[in-house]
Amino acid sequence: MTAPGHPAPTVRDAEVVDPDYPVTPVPAHARKSFFSIAVVLLGFTVFTPTMLAGATLGPAFAFGDLVLVILAGSLILGAYVAVMGWVGARTGLTTVVMARYTLGTRGAKLASILLGGTQIGWYGVVVGTIGDLTAEALDWRSYGARAAVMVVTSVLMCATAYWGYRGMYWVSLVSTPLILVLAFWVVGRSLQEVGGLDGLTGVRPTASIAVAVAITTVVGTFVSAGTQAPNWTRFARRGSHAVWACVIGFLVGNGLMVFFGAIGALTFGEGDFVLVLYQLGLVGWGLVLLFGNLWKSNADTAYAFGVAGAELFDRPSKGPFVIGGAVIGTALALTGVQNHLVEYLGLLGTFIPPLGGVIIGDFLARWRRRGIPAGTAAPAVRWPNLLAYAVAAFLAWLSGLLGIGIPPLIGIVVAIALSTALSRVGSPGATPVGAGRGPA
Repeated sequence: MTAPGHPAPTVRDAEVVDPDYPVTPVPAHARKSFFSIAVVLLGFTVFTPTMLAGATLGPAFAFGDLVLVILAGSLILGAYVAVMGWVGARTGLTTVVMARYTLGTRGAKLASILLGGTQIGWYGVVVGTIGDLTAEALDWRSYGARAAVMVVTSVLMCATAYWGYRGMYWVSLVSTPLILVLAFWVVGRSLQEVGGLDGLTGVRPTASIAVAVAITTVVGTFVSAGTQAPNWTRFARRGSHAVWACVIGFLVGNGLMVFFGAIGALTFGEGDFVLVLYQLGLVGWGLVLLFGNLWKSNADTAYAFGVAGAELFDRPSKGPFVIGGAVIGTALALTGVQNHLVEYLGLLGTFIPPLGGVIIGDFLARWRRRGIPAGTAAPAVRWPNLLAYAVAAFLAWLSGLLGIGIPPLIGIVVAIALSTALSRVGSPGATPVGAGRGPA
């Protein structure tokens, strides 16, 4: 039976019952508590490579200015992802399935390819990073040993994602507190290195970065992944639960990781706390931080390309696509993709946020008050929203090229404005004022 305010599943959807509902709305009985959603999202964003972004900012600002830059970027990121998360909770749909109603059933394939492809690339980068850092810690020279670590860890991540929401929840519940304890301990050691808080505030900038570029760096750390927040917030029982879980994960959790990276760069000359622990001779704890952190985050990545694959090929189960994407990502890692793809994936961060902006704008214009009515059929292509996406993505790219403004923010704002305007002007399916409401 279809939940009120949601589209009915197709015949193909009924072929397999996937407990994560990758192409149908999450029913009421499968919704999770606020605590559960918050644990999963915090586990997603407590991600040590994010520290590298902070490491680039630390030497460029006095401590007070640094805190303001990180706070500004985190507020932009947190607000954007919170709205995306709210849409996910209201519809019960993943980002790529929601794109069917925004871009059309054929137009949504662009979203699935863009989001799924990006996540497979990131999966390979993380698997390769684990292999390289483990080999560095244990002084392994052999490619075979490094490759074996990549394959074994990839199998663990793939299995967790295949298990679905439950797997990611339990891994996050166990590993995230340990990782945060280790991170705060390293912060304490960092303060000792510079003579306490007074010493830290007394460190003078040794580099120069424009404020707009610095804020863009903070926003860009997780804006692409944040666009896929509905993959998890669709399990929330209330829209408000999704909003606060996103604030905890993307404003607090991600902001802390950027801040930690900046502190590490200022005190130890190294933003990644895994490498800081290596420097301190705590190789074992460094490996715990490395594996615990990247395992849970990359399981979320595998889950994301799994649900994107299910939408792309219109299949009711994410499992085959989790496995297939993990195989491709592992193969990329074995060829050293982590040494070549990071810049390319960073560029995609400019083009993904406008997609979320179009989804937000279209939902607010057409479905905000009563949700998507049951049985609503998505058109093949919604050209106005594809145009809105193209314009917003181009302007975001141009702003980065010219060094004007904050590219992710420009892309999001332009996409919301254009899609809202175009959806309200003569668009079929617009929600009349006073219509019934979906979940709060």
